[in-house]
Amino acid sequence: MERQITFADIQNASRRRVTKREEFLHQMDEAIPWEALVALVKPHYFEGRRGRKPIGIERMLRMYFLQLWFNLSDEGVEDAIYDSRAFSEFMGISFGLGDQAPDATTLLRFRRIIESKGLAAQVLDCVNAVPGSKGVMMRGGSIVDATFIEAPSSTKNASKSRDPEAHQAKKGKSWHFGYKAHIGVDAGSGLVHAVRATAANVSDVTVAHALVREDDGFCYADSGYAGVSRRPEVAGDGHLCEVEWKVAERPSRIKGMRGLAVEHDIESRKASVRSKVEHPFLIVKRQFGHARCRYRGLVKNASALTVLFALANVAMWARAGCPEGPAVSPA
Repeated sequence: MERQITFADIQNASRRRVTKREEFLHQMDEAIPWEALVALVKPHYFEGRRGRKPIGIERMLRMYFLQLWFNLSDEGVEDAIYDSRAFSEFMGISFGLGDQAPDATTLLRFRRIIESKGLAAQVLDCVNAVPGSKGVMMRGGSIVDATFIEAPSSTKNASKSRDPEAHQAKKGKSWHFGYKAHIGVDAGSGLVHAVRATAANVSDVTVAHALVREDDGFCYADSGYAGVSRRPEVAGDGHLCEVEWKVAERPSRIKGMRGLAVEHDIESRKASVRSKVEHPFLIVKRQFGHARCRYRGLVKNASALTVLFALANVAMWARAGCPEGPAVSPA
């Protein structure tokens, strides 16, 4: 987006230090394929002649990404654009020239376009096309895993009820209420190529078949995927039945391998490969702050999670050494 230089820009040009937030947004601005994303949304974006002048698709995408990166509400991201110079620069807004930030209602309607038209998965594919064209994604092998995304369990709301599409599940001695984010990660680069969202009580192994690519020859998974090769959706598929499933042994059995150096070493090597799948979870849940759901309903949360993992790919791709330089985590 072209932005006219204002007196405020000239005044701030002599600053000695650039904030981490500004560095992060600059790196994301350089790494995201804006033209391809605009072309993806354009067929579904209403630009009528009546009413207010429509806001550009790229500007709405920027506002939507800001909301996800910093875990803000619709009203919160609108206020932040007015408060933060880094946000307004990323949006390409010059308040001195009479520009205004899109309001919260406009962002809500734009987000519903992404959700209703199922564009989140296409956003992920569009983002992955950049490292894919440069040969960064290894192909041929994947790593699968899942994580809980907590949902509010309080009933202090208008409907006096919890999210009807969320469920509870137990892991170890802890109970979790909400959803699960299932991802498939490229075994070479660690970039996410597939995302599925389910209720928390859905078993990991039942979603494994949807996280494997057509050209994958092997797949690493933890002990929660034991028996995946015998499941009907895998055994009955011509490709999936030939995939080499490298599933970790259960923790109780690994403890008994201490005297068996060879088997213990094999499990250790499996774990070192599987560790790549934890990095996207770290970025989404810790750096972007999405350890808890903001919305009610599976469709809304699935769309948000898919775009979040696409943005996590951008951050990892930039940090790994794309031409624009290393990325910086948001502050």
